[in-house]
Amino acid sequence: MTADNGAAAAGLTPAAGTGVIHDLGYQHYDGPRLGRAAIIRALYWHSLRSAFGIGRGAKAKIVPILALGLMCLPAIANAVAVATSPDHARIVDYDTYTYALRTLVMLIFVAAQAPELVSRDLRSHVLPLYYSRPLRRLDYPLAKYAAFTVACLLLVEIPLIILYLGTIVSVGGGSAVWHQTQALIPGLGVAALWAVLLAAIGLFLASLTGRRAYATGIIAIYFFLTWILATILINIASQGGGLGPPGPPGAQLNASLGARLPGLISPFTVLDGVRQWLGGTNPGPIPNPGGAGVAYGLMFVLLLAVSLGGLAARYRKVGAS
Repeated sequence: MTADNGAAAAGLTPAAGTGVIHDLGYQHYDGPRLGRAAIIRALYWHSLRSAFGIGRGAKAKIVPILALGLMCLPAIANAVAVATSPDHARIVDYDTYTYALRTLVMLIFVAAQAPELVSRDLRSHVLPLYYSRPLRRLDYPLAKYAAFTVACLLLVEIPLIILYLGTIVSVGGGSAVWHQTQALIPGLGVAALWAVLLAAIGLFLASLTGRRAYATGIIAIYFFLTWILATILINIASQGGGLGPPGPPGAQLNASLGARLPGLISPFTVLDGVRQWLGGTNPGPIPNPGGAGVAYGLMFVLLLAVSLGGLAARYRKVGAS
């Protein structure tokens, strides 16, 4: 029964052009009105949970769980080796940490999880709902980037903590523990560089399309092809045209400039070049950059700036549409 029919049944005739408002008993909200900061925190926390599939079905948790498990395997193997070895020597380095495994796992994790954070919102066109609140244009990508950086950071640094704990349990004396702590700190710094750069590149590439499968393909192809191309060119230059493995560390120090520069092609080899430029002495997948180290530092900054700038420009455009 409409409001006008109800009034007519009661013998009342509402004035022309007027209606009746009924109080249905909804409770009014009298609590505090949370503003922009609370929205950013909620968006950050939701994105961090989404990066690990928390709050979703079992299928969404497969990649994060497998990635973390694979990353922790070398640390677990090291703990067993240190405990059973007579000299308790560590077999895994903190700063390089099985470079090939870390590269492969991070490639898969970023390609699979970065679209989870941004592509769904783009495809479902819910961004206007976010921006209808007191949220600035750059708050959304900022919260997403912060959350995904922390997710990548957890993935690369939790194994380092396990590696450290598994080592100091077996070594004896405070000096040995302090030596391990001194070696751990640079390793944590290198891992932070990995998280900061890969999260920025992954989110930028994922934001280019609202289709998750396309975004995953774009990220995986970019990372994989540049990694393979850089590795091939480094091997060719290092071996004078051969495709064999790199020479010993001493030979790497005397590598030609042509063998040092191909590492600038891939984000993964750029990260190792920055590690060595900043003082890392353990041999990596590329020759020691030597005087070309500053080029790796500049390339790291350039990749980060382009990715973050592209991400910001993308959401300025989306927010204005």
